[in-house]
Amino acid sequence: MSYGPATAAGSVAGGRSKPTLAVVGATGAVGTVMLELLSTRQDVWGEIRLIASARSAGRRLVVRGVETEVVVLNEEAFEGVDVAMFDVPDEVAAQWAPIAAAKGAVVVDNSGAFRMDPDVPLVVPEVNAHAVRMRPRGIIANPNCTTLSMIVAIGALHAEFGLSELIVSSYQAASGAGQAGVDTLRDQLSKIAGTHLGTQPGDVRRTVGDFGPFPAPLALNVVPWAGSLREDGWSSEELKVRDESRKILALPELRVTATCVRVPVITTHSLSVHARFENEVTVEKAHEILRSAPGVVVTDDPAQGEFPTPADVVGTDPTWVGRVRRSMDDPNALELFVCGDNLRKGAALNTAQIAEVVAAEFVGSHT
Repeated sequence: MSYGPATAAGSVAGGRSKPTLAVVGATGAVGTVMLELLSTRQDVWGEIRLIASARSAGRRLVVRGVETEVVVLNEEAFEGVDVAMFDVPDEVAAQWAPIAAAKGAVVVDNSGAFRMDPDVPLVVPEVNAHAVRMRPRGIIANPNCTTLSMIVAIGALHAEFGLSELIVSSYQAASGAGQAGVDTLRDQLSKIAGTHLGTQPGDVRRTVGDFGPFPAPLALNVVPWAGSLREDGWSSEELKVRDESRKILALPELRVTATCVRVPVITTHSLSVHARFENEVTVEKAHEILRSAPGVVVTDDPAQGEFPTPADVVGTDPTWVGRVRRSMDDPNALELFVCGDNLRKGAALNTAQIAEVVAAEFVGSHT
């Protein structure tokens, strides 16, 4: 099978060809956001090839105003591809990302399959874009959405003050558990709407019935669990915050403690962060740093009720920061509250940003 251009393949700007991009998992939740982003961000791509499983192959999707047929995931699909963005389950990425890399594509993977591989850089362009070039396996990993919701702000503060410890409580949206999480929350909300539930032990639990991917009701509730069980009672999400923050910031001994909580929000993760630094901090200097940091918006005026909330941040790209305070008992520590859309910066946007960094390497390399 031959693959015709989704857009003007090999289109020329200033005499230089644009690289070919593949979007693997184009029909999924994050893939859908990715196609929206590709249609609104700077046009750095030539052909954009959409790839998905056999059950989605043949669908036609619009990207950059052009209707494009989705092709099936196989080795031939990566012929001529320069950069491949993967948004598929871990086991699919583990199988197919090395195949795409072997075919010559630079893979930017949004799964958890390669994040802690020492030969795969874990990249947030605002923090460690330089790591993109150190990819011996031809694969670059995208961090978990929880880490991404805070790390741009934390990275900016670290560059100034020198981070030594993080204590984090996350408030994670239902969409972090996939479409099943969203469907479960909406179903539960419909069942409790207009009732007086939430006043007796177990009344919400009995009424909502199906917990979906969560271990307890999410409507009218918060659930102190996200991810799967790991050693000593920690969850996989909590360990990701620790391990990924260390790798992104190049601080392998950084002290990190996280408690991950699921809340009845559709999309946008929030985190309460206690960050301790090597040097003394002030709120004024922290505000100055954060306001000048790419990808960060500060909204911090509690007297006027101004601070980030998921309902206001959803659908936006930046990391939003508010409630910045110096710790009352530690002049080297800051308390802050951050929000980030877990489907945009937490997944699709960061993947697209990494891919754009890689795309710059290809400019001028095609003939």
